[in-house]
Amino acid sequence: LGSALVCAGSAALNHYLERDSDALMKRTRNRPLPKGVISSNSAMIFGILLVLSGVLLICLEVNLLTAFLSLLTAFLYVLVYTPMKKVNWLNTTIGAIPGAIPPMGGWSAATGNLELGAWILFLILFVWQHPHFYSIAWLFKEDYKRAGFKMLSLDDSTGQRIFRHTVLYALALIPVSVLPFLIGISGTKYLIGALALGIGLLFYSRNLQKTGSNHAAHLLLKASVLYLPALLILIVIDRSF
Repeated sequence: LGSALVCAGSAALNHYLERDSDALMKRTRNRPLPKGVISSNSAMIFGILLVLSGVLLICLEVNLLTAFLSLLTAFLYVLVYTPMKKVNWLNTTIGAIPGAIPPMGGWSAATGNLELGAWILFLILFVWQHPHFYSIAWLFKEDYKRAGFKMLSLDDSTGQRIFRHTVLYALALIPVSVLPFLIGISGTKYLIGALALGIGLLFYSRNLQKTGSNHAAHLLLKASVLYLPALLILIVIDRSF
């Protein structure tokens, strides 16, 4: 519940900060703030209250470390990643940091500390977010251009630069996803499944690089959305059976 509150509050504050940009993009122009359904001040206050109540709940009911990680996630997402989208295409990499902290929060909630396994989960999510969000950046590049966002998909009209980055991160994800097996927190079932999932994601990344089509970007987006829960379920199954 605390994590959900912090997540929802961060999203509300993101909507508040990007309300003018959202109004310029087809994908977001029907959000509550651009449509005038909710006032900007109400959204800001609502977001702050959600984040603070979530952090307080985690602090009281879980532990201080997990509360700190939740607050850090919200801070980096709202006050670092969100404004950086107007500054530099590296915003995707910066944004992948708060996007990868939540499993560390889960680890610290269960154990009270951050062991090597927690950092490996962070690394898996950090790397995974690049193919995932690069496919979105390619699909909605015109929207991002209208809003004035500095995205890698706008840095090269041919798309070859973002495609190359996508393939490199998908390739890196294969050895990174094997790390839980190498340090002994997951077994052979996980290893086989992780390799299969990683090869599949790499295949769709290469397909996007070869074709440069929106259809290929859609397929990669779907593959990335399926990849993460499948990998995490593999961890659970491997530990349980």
